[in-house]
Amino acid sequence: MASLFEPFTLKDVTLRNRIAVSPMCQYSANDGVINNWHHVHLGGLARGGSGLVIVEATAVSPEGRITPGDAGLWNDEQAKAFAPVVQTIKDAGAVPGIQIAHAGRKASANRPWEGDDHIAEDDARGWEIIAPSAIAYGGGLPKVPREMTKADIERVQQAFVDSAKRALSVGFEWLELHFAHGYLAQSFLSEHSNQRTDEYGGSFENRSRFLIETVRAVRAVWPENLPLTARLGVIEYDGQDEQTLSEAIELIKQLKANGLDFIDVSMGFSGGKANIPWGPAFLGSIAERIRNEADLPASTSWYISTPQQAEALVQEGKVDLVMLGRPLLTDPHWPFRAAKELGVEKPSWVLPSPYAHWLERYRAA
Repeated sequence: MASLFEPFTLKDVTLRNRIAVSPMCQYSANDGVINNWHHVHLGGLARGGSGLVIVEATAVSPEGRITPGDAGLWNDEQAKAFAPVVQTIKDAGAVPGIQIAHAGRKASANRPWEGDDHIAEDDARGWEIIAPSAIAYGGGLPKVPREMTKADIERVQQAFVDSAKRALSVGFEWLELHFAHGYLAQSFLSEHSNQRTDEYGGSFENRSRFLIETVRAVRAVWPENLPLTARLGVIEYDGQDEQTLSEAIELIKQLKANGLDFIDVSMGFSGGKANIPWGPAFLGSIAERIRNEADLPASTSWYISTPQQAEALVQEGKVDLVMLGRPLLTDPHWPFRAAKELGVEKPSWVLPSPYAHWLERYRAA
């Protein structure tokens, strides 16, 4: 058996393999309510054989959306719409997960295919954006956010808690907090975006406070037997990489002490000049370092496309799971192809029984 197809157990959850669907925004919801598009999209990915399907970044509040088309989990109507999707994922043999998020200063934007920039000030579709400090993200996102008050911080943290409760109520079994990619939590951690002078800014301890408090608050309502995870931007490629990585490792240790079970290793995208070394599985070695030094199971994504790359990451102990995005959009049955290429004797077992039946029946043909 290839390492990629070994089961993975975390708490009371067992994945059938080490292939996970990375959360990918569809920007296709209506007032935060998902629809048939999401059902077909996510059900197809589960049917394709992945072990874990994580729903796209789902906003914990209306202001936390990236675009007007983002999925949401700030009310019960939105939660109700997720229930049949969750069941479909389970029926296909995968574990249903969800990533909850707040976009911070990257909020109130047009959908990528409609500009991928901030909605104009005079456009009624837009809304006020908030962040740790009144510093614009830059580029196509020039709006200066309002600096959050302590009341704002408490309100957003409660929104994460409430969304976690709703996720649990409809049957999600894997919860990921979005602490990466220049969104709100990452903005608290990064000195590029956080210039506060209170207990939430300045020192590493203070810049970490929002993330640690949020994990602690969510852990209090998310069952101990289910995985609580986070995607964290651990590196910026801004010339301060060793300091950023060292701080990230220390933060992950503290998050673990407050109930985090798993870390999804990614980049910060917090602003400033970044020289990202794009290439096959380029975050693999960084994920390995974090997995070992923080002593926490880990995954990563970014430019992992072939079964051989994914197998090597798991077999060499760099990650426990491989997060895939675009390869699974191109081919939802990527796990089946990977199993065949890696020499799994009967790869049809990664597919639902109706498909496996036909593949096995006519194997000789």
